[in-house]
Amino acid sequence: MNEWKLWINGKWMDTQETIDLKAPYDGKLIARIAKGTADDVTKAIEGADDAFHSFKKWTAHERAEMLYQVVAIMKKRKQELAEIMAKEAGKPIKTSLAEMDRTISTYLFAAEEAKQIHGETIPMDAAPGGKDRIGWTKKEPIGVVAAITPFNFPFNLVAHKLGPAFAVGNTVVLKPASQTPVSSLVLAEIFQEAGLPAGALQIVTGGGKELSDALVTHPKVKKVTFTGSVDVGLQIKEKVGLRKITLELGSNSALIVEPSTPVDQIIKRSVEGAFGFAGQVCISLQRIYVARSIYDEFVKAFVQETENLVVGDPLDEKTDVSSMIHPEEVTRISEWIEEAKENGATVVTGGEVTERKLQPTVLTHTTPTMKVVCQEVFAPIVSIMPYDSLDEAISLVNDSKYGLNVGIYTNVLTDALHAADELQAGAIIINDIPTFRIDNMPYGGVKMSGYGREGVKFAVDEMTELKFITMKTTFES
Repeated sequence: MNEWKLWINGKWMDTQETIDLKAPYDGKLIARIAKGTADDVTKAIEGADDAFHSFKKWTAHERAEMLYQVVAIMKKRKQELAEIMAKEAGKPIKTSLAEMDRTISTYLFAAEEAKQIHGETIPMDAAPGGKDRIGWTKKEPIGVVAAITPFNFPFNLVAHKLGPAFAVGNTVVLKPASQTPVSSLVLAEIFQEAGLPAGALQIVTGGGKELSDALVTHPKVKKVTFTGSVDVGLQIKEKVGLRKITLELGSNSALIVEPSTPVDQIIKRSVEGAFGFAGQVCISLQRIYVARSIYDEFVKAFVQETENLVVGDPLDEKTDVSSMIHPEEVTRISEWIEEAKENGATVVTGGEVTERKLQPTVLTHTTPTMKVVCQEVFAPIVSIMPYDSLDEAISLVNDSKYGLNVGIYTNVLTDALHAADELQAGAIIINDIPTFRIDNMPYGGVKMSGYGREGVKFAVDEMTELKFITMKTTFES
């Protein structure tokens, strides 16, 4: 039985209470996790602030080399780290290995970005009164970053917060999701081995309700970066005040399939987007709008591909879909399915549940007001709906409080450009699913999907302060 403590100021620290960590797949006890308190958070923040004053003086070369060491260590430990994720998150091992590849890539981007942080010169003489003056900007680290991360990408979404922060010389207090703390705690030894100074990374585990206020209201915290639910994100934003904040929140990502699309070439990819990690992905494909002329063909092919998915043990290399993160989530989504059926929806395939799993489920005859359409399902469910014109499809997609990623398949260039202009989302993915993301692209939403942007370069911009400096080159008045 593994027992994990808090990581405070470069040392493991005991707590009075622990939390039993159980595997989503079978409910077996896999670890005991330290239960931190608000006082522990305060100690972590103060330690991170102390470490910041020396860490910010590291050169860009030194920060980059440290991150390159993280990359090297993770490459060596890739299989071990993927198995940790598979056990505590219930993520199929082949998907976990793919996430580790992305995580390594994210830290590599961060290492490279550490050497590219620069300002610009300002043409002072372009303005009246600017003669004999030079001006320039520089980006400076801001200090302590409070990072609150979710369960669904326990390595890569943490990397999107730690990598950019360390690239610029900030320090971090990390509060990982209660279901996936080990994926974060193991980073303590990795970063220590890579040469990160004690105190630059603090890890406090425990419940969000008990720790959140201390994390986001402490005056020494200069930025909060949060990935999670809309409700919690809104609460955090109210408490942060004028400090910097990035919020990555919910979505009900949609895909438009135009009649020019070769259906047989996009089905496998679309099914992957809908059911990867049991749909527990912020940009999981939840709504599919298909041109009526190819609707029946699309539904038939999609259902056939869905029924080929292997549902089972996350440590089995053949498994495509495993358990949901918690039995309560299975109960919730079962109720949503029943509500949809009572209001006319049809379960074409799937819908069967056990205590911990939901069979990949395809719904038709759904309407915009059903929870499975208008809210974030975060489960292996997709609704497929017909439309008659592209503008109708765009209107249906935009009729949502969310706007993270949207996809469209079309072979007509003008339609693709029209959709790109009219769709309301942070990213428009043409000829691919909305679940597409690589780790150097800007990532974030509009409306209730979030505030600010991630993606290493863009996160770096939001983790620095821009300072302007000007100098008069003569003493003449």
